Amino acid sequence: MVESSIAELQEMVHAGDLSYEELTLFYLSRIREIEGDPARYLNAVTSLNPASVERARALDLARRAAPDTERDPIYGMPILLKDNINAAGVATTAGAVALQNNFANDAFIVEKLLDKGAVILGKANLSEWAYFFCDDCPSGWSAMGGQTLNPYGRLRFNTGGSSSGSGASIAANYAAAAVGSETSGSILSPSSANSLVGLKPTTGSLSRTGVVPISGSLDTTGPMARSVADVIILFNGMTGYDQRDTAMPMMSDDLQLEHRDQSMAGLRLGAPERYLDNELFLKALRLLSADEAAIVEISLPEIDTQGFGTLLGREMVRDLALYLKDHASPMVMIDSVDDLHGFNLQRPDLRMPYGQAEVDRMIELDINPAELETLRNSLQSGARAAMEALFAGSDLDLLLSMDNRNAAFAALANYPALTVPLGYSDSGRPVNLTLFAPPFQEQLLVDVGGRFERLADARRMPADYP
Repeated sequence: MVESSIAELQEMVHAGDLSYEELTLFYLSRIREIEGDPARYLNAVTSLNPASVERARALDLARRAAPDTERDPIYGMPILLKDNINAAGVATTAGAVALQNNFANDAFIVEKLLDKGAVILGKANLSEWAYFFCDDCPSGWSAMGGQTLNPYGRLRFNTGGSSSGSGASIAANYAAAAVGSETSGSILSPSSANSLVGLKPTTGSLSRTGVVPISGSLDTTGPMARSVADVIILFNGMTGYDQRDTAMPMMSDDLQLEHRDQSMAGLRLGAPERYLDNELFLKALRLLSADEAAIVEISLPEIDTQGFGTLLGREMVRDLALYLKDHASPMVMIDSVDDLHGFNLQRPDLRMPYGQAEVDRMIELDINPAELETLRNSLQSGARAAMEALFAGSDLDLLLSMDNRNAAFAALANYPALTVPLGYSDSGRPVNLTLFAPPFQEQLLVDVGGRFERLADARRMPADYP
């Protein structure tokens, strides 16, 4: 079952060779085996759902009772959630000791997954507070989960962040797929670092209700998996209109992606000249060009990101307080960034061994709501105008990049992104091709990403985690 796609797992179930309970037990056993091995552990999982096996058993019974009923492809599939996404029965900690007792109700996207029959296997480690906490801490570290390690180079390669545990877990085959979240690079980075496919949707495509926030303007949840097909299945399992999330348009109500084999003939793909000295990037261009896509050399514009940290900090002050008020467990003892700052100071050795520089800066911010709105409009409109001019000026359908480069540009412009395995450097470090598209063009992303995935056939499982 290692490396099996969701479609392959479903075929095994329908053939009678596997049950959802057995699949869940397989992943739980694999997690316990590897995480309990001093030479192989990855610190990728922070907690397991004690109800997962019972849930899978009930799904088996329901399927056997009505075998001809059409079910969602996510039905019975064990899914890991980044540990900033609420799921009933499992603490949502964001990697922080301050939230260790945050047993909260299901996030909106978790409700949707459960409605369609998914099994919530547990929570994946992350960079604490989604990597908006400290200056000198390594990516993938949290007080609750420790340092996440990369299965492709356990003590050599970074895991990327902040969805580090989601990335390392799926690379090591701990679940069928995982959910991450991104403000600026937090799905793209760990997906690239762990040779996975990751989709950073347009903010507004998927709900953020019940997700520990940084920025209401930029945050999004998104799927991470070993293939484009599995990313599509997980994305479709989470969609639906959430009236509590003001970033969502009504079109989100029936948003679904298709996995299809579309020709790239006639598509114009922008290739930044700054990457044209990279052999793997050039390999990607050759594959795309041979498949009839037009490659257009472009120069990336410079955008003004001054005040980006202030935007994120001030929005986190506002949005974390709202999350703690409306979506956190009553057992959580903080209700603001100020409270978090004081809480950490009580045991700095345990709660902030790398310091809390971002929190220090947040409590000192002096910017009123009107000034924040002006700053947000300036940053987002500038990035959006630059991206629109780039696409229009070169008549582009998609922009090509590598790994999580240009993530902040895309985040501010609210352009969705898909990253797909491209190959490996001489040292063995995974490298990905990343695609950017205009807002709500996720279908174009997965069409081109899926086609490239088949052409490149690049992903290899980590050698030490068979």
